[in-house]
This record gives sequence, structure tokens and C-alpha cells, in this order.
Amino acid sequence: MTEEKAIIETGWNLDNSYARLPKSFFTQQSPIPVRSPKLLLLNKPLAAVLGLNVQALQSQDGIATLAGNLIPKGALPLAQAYAGHQFGRFTMLGDGRALLLGEQITPQGERFDIQLKGSGKTPYSRGGDGRAVLGPMLREYIISEAMHALGFATTRSLAVVISGESVLRETELPGAILTRVAASHLRVGTFQYVSQWGSVEELRVLADYTLQRHFPDVDATPNQYLTLLQEVIKRQAVLLAQWQLVGFIHGVMNTDNMALSGQTIDYGPCAFMDTYDPATVFSSIDLQGRYAYGNQPHMAGWNLARFAETLLPLLHDNQEQAVKLAQTAISDFTELYHCNWLTGMRAKLGLFNEELQDEALIEDLLSMMQKYRADYTNTFRTLTFDKPEDTALFGSTEFTQWQELWQARLGRQQEPKTTSQQLMQSCNPALIPRNHRVEAALAAAEQGDYSVMERLLDVLSRPYAHSPEQAAYATLPEPSPSNYRTFCGT
Repeated sequence: MTEEKAIIETGWNLDNSYARLPKSFFTQQSPIPVRSPKLLLLNKPLAAVLGLNVQALQSQDGIATLAGNLIPKGALPLAQAYAGHQFGRFTMLGDGRALLLGEQITPQGERFDIQLKGSGKTPYSRGGDGRAVLGPMLREYIISEAMHALGFATTRSLAVVISGESVLRETELPGAILTRVAASHLRVGTFQYVSQWGSVEELRVLADYTLQRHFPDVDATPNQYLTLLQEVIKRQAVLLAQWQLVGFIHGVMNTDNMALSGQTIDYGPCAFMDTYDPATVFSSIDLQGRYAYGNQPHMAGWNLARFAETLLPLLHDNQEQAVKLAQTAISDFTELYHCNWLTGMRAKLGLFNEELQDEALIEDLLSMMQKYRADYTNTFRTLTFDKPEDTALFGSTEFTQWQELWQARLGRQQEPKTTSQQLMQSCNPALIPRNHRVEAALAAAEQGDYSVMERLLDVLSRPYAHSPEQAAYATLPEPSPSNYRTFCGT
């Protein structure tokens, strides 16, 4: 079998629309080969959606492609340039350890970026080695696929390949390469880069490309760039509500980590909250709590304001008018987010219709959860199955009174309680990627035992099944004298 035939049979159908944008937006570069790649994880269902041949991906040539040692037909590898506010400070960035191979056109005609993460140095590496270590790549695979199973917009993971090389961090660690699949890698930071160092015409080209790529069905409007801003705001309002509804904490909500597609991107120091507390922070570098759970909606609004600033030259020829248009659009985010969150919270409590007192009912529950240090996910799960005795709130007068109000509220609906329970089951996951479970899977994998991770991935793939085998994965970690911390893994 010739090399060309093997590549064609894999099913790659790559286009390179991003490479047709102004050359200042990227740098063309091939991945740096690794010594002895070995396939560790392959997302077979995702491969099928992409139109890829699973068997061919597991062949020698397939693995070489996923490692960056072999360039598939039609690929034009490049590192994207972007900037961003990192913890509030603006800086030049770019793909420092990732390369975009191209855009896979699926049998259904959809377009997805195929990116290799950990593929070697680029002009944007800023002194880094351009490589990635196994633990963080497995974490991204686990969490991104869990988010997809929860039904949330997210980048996904196609494969993890062990490079066969050590990567030096504080110690020598096994190297790995993740194949990430995204609607695109266009970020707020992409626009910040062009706004800062490009021309207005280049900014217009980028905005037109973003509209065509992500919002092709939006009706024509007199001001299409204002429409772009409004549509991005809408998607972020949905996404942030989804995060808050399951207790997900991104950990590093810099502007370069906000995708304009509305997908969750860059699973670095992310984690899911156990005990409910709006001040929860896991990231080891977020010393001031900038990206704490309770701050996430506010920070999303802040990031969107930075996006709006980049669009000012396109919104109106008059600067003052442009600012007014941007401010009006941004001011809608808080209400849009709140409506999405409130709708989601009603569903988590089995409520189909709306009453004015619903928000007070929800806030009272959350307040009790914080006071009694109740687990966020398990509290809603116990309410779903009418087992209040299993929650930390049980026995308190406050909770008894709250339950009476909630039951009365359910009784004022036309829908029977069995239907409410079905709604709750579909909105309250049986389990989340518990931090201690993820860490156990990563620790075992680094020792060569992948069975722990495989079992975890299996139960996370059906979060709303509420099956008996998931019960063990809903248990809380043992008490620890120190707070759990996550790290970027760069």
C-alpha cells in the first residue's frame, strides 16, 4: 500500500479557508516530528462523524498523522496569530504549541478545524518548547467529551498520541499530542490581534470571514458587523448559563480563550465544583479569584466588551455612534445570560411555566446549599429522585419550609409530578467529572494503566442515564486539609 493511498483511505477531506486570509494572520509551518508515537485514545464516534476511517486512523500512517509525523493530503499546517487579555493584561500571543492542519469537510458538509496540540515550537512559542505533556492532554480529552455528553457547545478531542519523548517541566514527563476538533479557533483574541496590529480592511476581512463561517443563516441587516457582535453575545450568554448550571469552572477565561463560535475552548485548569460556593477557584494561577465560579458571567461580559472595542471601526464611521451601538449590544448580555440561566434552573427544579417568585425560590435553595456546604450536583440529583434525606440540607427548618414551597409550586402546574421528574432527570446529571476521579484516572494512565480512564470515559458519556453503575462516580472525595488545585499544564 502506497503512502498516498493510505492517507486517502483515512477519509481526510481538508480545506484551508483560514490560509486564504491575509498572511499576517498566521505562519505556515509543519509539525515537528516525534520519536515513536503510540495511539493511546481514539474517539471512534467522533471520527465517524468527521467522515474518517477508524481502522485507517489506527494504522501506522494514521498514527503518524495524529502525531504530526505525516501530513495528510490537502493539509496546509499553520499557527494562528492572536492576542489577548491574560488576567486583565493585554499581550501578543498565538499558537505556541499547536498547529491547524486544516478544516475537515464532513460527509454532511460541515466544516471543523483539525488542530494538533503539542506539535512543537512555532514563532509564537515565547520561549516555550511547543510540546505538551500527557496529563493535561488526557484531562482535555476527558473534560471536553464530558461537556459534549452534557449537551454543551464545546471543542472535542479526536485522539491522544503518546510521543515517545519526555517533556521537561519541573520534572521529566511523558509527552503527548492531542488532536482537537473545533467549529473554528476564531477567538476574541484573534480580533484583538488584528485590531492592534492590522489595518481596518484586514479587520473587515476577518469579520466577514467570521460571519460566513459561523453565522451564514443570519438575515441580512443594514449593519452586519453589529449583527456579528449581537450573535456572538447570544451564544456566549447560552454557554455561560450552561457552565453555571452544572458548576463548571473554566479557570482561565482570558480573551484568547473565548471562541466566537460559542464553544468552550482550552481545558487547562478547569474543574467542576463539588461543594456549592460562588467563590470557588481551582486554578493555581488565579490568585485573586478573577475567574471564580460566581465571577464567570461578569468576566464573559468583560471579554465581550473587549470584542466590541475591536469592532468599533466597522460599526459606524462616527466614533461616538460606534461606541453607543457597542454599549447597547453589550448591555444586553446580562439579561440574555440571566434568562438562559433562569430557564435552566427552572428545568432543574422540574418547572415548566414561569412565576414571579421562581427566582427567589432558586436563590433560597442556593443560599442554603452554600450555608450547609451541600454538594451542587448531588443536591439536584436527590431532589430529582425525591430523596432529600441524602442531602446536607436535610433536617434544617429552612429546607423543610423550602420543600413545602417547592412542592406547592410544582402543584400549581398542569404537568403531573412524574413529568416534572422526567424533566429534572434530563437536566440534572447523575455525575460530573469529579476532580478526584479525573486525578485518579490521570495518575493511573501516567503509570501505564488506562483502564481507570476508560471506565470513567464510559460512565461520563451518559450523564443523564442515572444508571446503577454511575452511583459510585457520584460519591464525594475524602476530606482533605488542602484545597484542590489545577494547573495549566503548558
